[in-house]
Amino acid sequence: MPIRRRIPERALRPIVAVLRTKPGKQLVSQLLRSELGVTALRSLGDESRSPLPFAALPIAARRERSRASSHLGPPVPPAWPPTSRTIQHAVRTGKLTAEQVAERALDAARNLAAHRLSLGPLVDTDPVRALSAARLSTARLRSGSQLGPFDGVPTAIKEEVNVLGMATRMGTGWLPQRPAHADAAAVDRLRAQGAVVLGQTSMTEYGLSPLGANAHREMPRNPHNISHLAGGSSTGSAVGVSTGVFCVALGVDGGGSIRVPASHCGVFGLKPTFGRIPLSGHGTGGGGSMLHIGPIAASCYDIAAFVEIAAGPDGVDAACEAAPKLETGELVQALGRGVRGLSIGVVESQWSAASKEVTDPGRESLKALEQAGARLVPVEIPGVAHAPALGYLTLGLEFFSGFSTGARQHLSELGPDVQLVILALGACEPDDYLDAQCIREKLRRDTAAVLRSVDVLALPTTADIAPEASDSGTFFDPQALDAACRFAFLANLTGLPAGTAPVGRAQNGLPLGLQIVGDAWDEATVLQVLAELERCGAARVVRPPSGVDVLADT
Repeated sequence: MPIRRRIPERALRPIVAVLRTKPGKQLVSQLLRSELGVTALRSLGDESRSPLPFAALPIAARRERSRASSHLGPPVPPAWPPTSRTIQHAVRTGKLTAEQVAERALDAARNLAAHRLSLGPLVDTDPVRALSAARLSTARLRSGSQLGPFDGVPTAIKEEVNVLGMATRMGTGWLPQRPAHADAAAVDRLRAQGAVVLGQTSMTEYGLSPLGANAHREMPRNPHNISHLAGGSSTGSAVGVSTGVFCVALGVDGGGSIRVPASHCGVFGLKPTFGRIPLSGHGTGGGGSMLHIGPIAASCYDIAAFVEIAAGPDGVDAACEAAPKLETGELVQALGRGVRGLSIGVVESQWSAASKEVTDPGRESLKALEQAGARLVPVEIPGVAHAPALGYLTLGLEFFSGFSTGARQHLSELGPDVQLVILALGACEPDDYLDAQCIREKLRRDTAAVLRSVDVLALPTTADIAPEASDSGTFFDPQALDAACRFAFLANLTGLPAGTAPVGRAQNGLPLGLQIVGDAWDEATVLQVLAELERCGAARVVRPPSGVDVLADT
């Protein structure tokens, strides 16, 4: 019997109680396995599998990636929302100080949190250190000695990543308020370039939901329609950028957790290549083979600048040792290439699986790229339909294996939706993970083969609009879960860079996204396409009713 309806929190608790019994665990696990496509994996023939891989490093389709450039320069900053360039210009010219910008951002976050249905993006703040850093930035910007593109620019960090002096609570209610002793590598690099870290953004519990609900947080709703969720798990990061509180924020993506909320909130997001940005300082102490740190931002320029700052080996995360070095300005320069002569593979099977509300603006944005000189090529990737099931198994079991004894002892303190997931994972077959990796390896190789014939892949970011929120709190909804994740998992399983651009809006005002996936280590070409969408107006960040302008005259 498939699960077709949303299960509200009041009904989840008795289901969790049943799951704690051996017969109940087997029954519910079988239902979930069938609903999420895991059962179908076992029936695939040998031709759908490759030998068990020994590494999760991405497979590069091409060695040579030189691209012609039209030398257009980065897209012009919009009038709204503020971007790093407009913020630095305001400080440099004396319109505002960086301290005033930071104070306005903190005030805006507090005001948004006070709404009847919260839109507050921050779960914790560090105003003393933020304002001190901003004061130094003002002096540097006005003397012409800025440290980098984010000097004096407010930013925020998902509570999944260590921030000095703050507790990395992973969206939970039980983890202790134990301050981190050091910044994560990516956070340290942002601070070294002058970024003003306001605090931490809220996330769904352990990042296990892409929808944006959490029993332990007053999660921000969707800024464009507060009766809907904002997406997850990097919920606060996306809401903060969408409302204009800050122009760039750090997110973490294991199955769409950057791209899904960015799409639902109508902003830009990028999951870089696996190993491009160190996971050192991630709250789990490890991360698995599918997690990526990356930016959610108001513009492509801010995306490119973030990756250039945060990328590179740190001597701790071994996956970063394989990453080719990014030259200074390489990604920012790619924003000006244009798309003339670029081949874009349109994964038709993925488009046919999305709702019309998603596909219509997505197709229009592809036409805009074609008019700008790109070539659209219909392509198919064998086995891509099984990416969601592979993603659920891989991400879920990697999390389950690293789930500490202490956390198991606190199972009853987790949200009922998360308890259901964890208990169901405990009923997996002994070889589920290994078999999934063999199928995943075949998908990785097949995707690389397609990328030898085209420059990037285009597919929807999500299959549907952001789901409605529930008055009862958390819930479990396999269909909404699938709609959020089904097109995102391909890039996580392969480790390939993938970005999303806001390319339209549904009738109820909710934003929609187009996803671009590139070859391994080729963030530059992904950004090249996103920048053209921004430049020609096919993608733009629309101000929501709750939007604020931290640069406006008061």
